[in-house]
Amino acid sequence: MKLHPLQPFGAQVSDIDLSLPPTPEQARAVERAMDEHGFLVFRGQTLDQHQQIAFAKSLGPLDVGLRKIRSGPHRFAYNELADISNVKADGAIAERAHAKIVGNVANQLWHSDSSFQNPRAKYSMLYSVVIPSQGGETEFADLRMAYDALPEALKARIQGLKAVHYALHSRFMLGDTGYTEAQQKAIEPAIWPLVQTDPRTGRKILFVGIHACEIIGMTLAEGRMLIMDLLEHATQRPFVHVHRWQVGDLVMWDNTATVHRGRWYDFSERRELRRATTEEVVPA
Repeated sequence: MKLHPLQPFGAQVSDIDLSLPPTPEQARAVERAMDEHGFLVFRGQTLDQHQQIAFAKSLGPLDVGLRKIRSGPHRFAYNELADISNVKADGAIAERAHAKIVGNVANQLWHSDSSFQNPRAKYSMLYSVVIPSQGGETEFADLRMAYDALPEALKARIQGLKAVHYALHSRFMLGDTGYTEAQQKAIEPAIWPLVQTDPRTGRKILFVGIHACEIIGMTLAEGRMLIMDLLEHATQRPFVHVHRWQVGDLVMWDNTATVHRGRWYDFSERRELRRATTEEVVPA
């Protein structure tokens, strides 16, 4: 496995075939590379659903994310595979008002997957099957670089503060409010410190994203403004890498150290990606 660093962070990986079950040594090498780079790009992969799941399972227990809230028709053999597409369960491209399109729009907000639950997501592994003729890039921002660049006074101000992350906060922002009371309560909000220390690397992390909806101990207005200011800081261009998809790409990122967002594409064009996600397991 060879690593080719990207700018300003991340790495492209060569000389590994993810369709083959990874050895324990290969899985640990991937983890070490993730600790250093934050996200990895594996190009030219040919993966079916079973192979993608097998690779993901080698890196930790799997997460189903928002399917805990909406568990309707699914195109895949595994609930643990998220359908990141504009395609309905019957294979047709979704209409503009369909929930699939709302999901595509919500993905354009800066977020880390499943920060709204405990345990949260650790690794996401997104595999490209069909791409549109233009657009649809994914941007990644490094929350470790973001923390390092904070003014010292702001570091001191946010030290010890905790944010509430709620699964439907971003959906409500976009006017997607058609959820039953049971669905709204299906995933209890999670509370995470704004400043974290990665237990594997010792690096400081500014843990923000669109799922963060309030700061404990602050008024709702002040807390949300602080979150927006910190997220604006964290997603400045010097901290961002833009990935331009090719069919056969598998891109993997660390949700505890990065945020990401999808970019616009024409929703009338077919786009199909599938994602497997592991839960965070905190080292003893």
